[in-house]
Amino acid sequence: MTEPYQNLANAIILMAVKDYRTALKKLKKRPKYGPAQDLKNEVERFFRSDWYRELTSVDGEILIKKLQAEVSEK
Repeated sequence: MTEPYQNLANAIILMAVKDYRTALKKLKKRPKYGPAQDLKNEVERFFRSDWYRELTSVDGEILIKKLQAEVSEK
């Protein structure tokens, strides 16, 4: 019975990762683009939240740094 919940948790995290990548790519092109900055901040709050820590054991700060490095390399 835990598999559907784990699938949901994984889908939530994957969507946040996708949104974060999108925001970072937009900010790379337009650093002062407000909507992208808002999305970036919102996802970073999620990655640092108690709820995120309930969903996964992956460290949110490490994930943020890896995604930032990934986008800056491209």
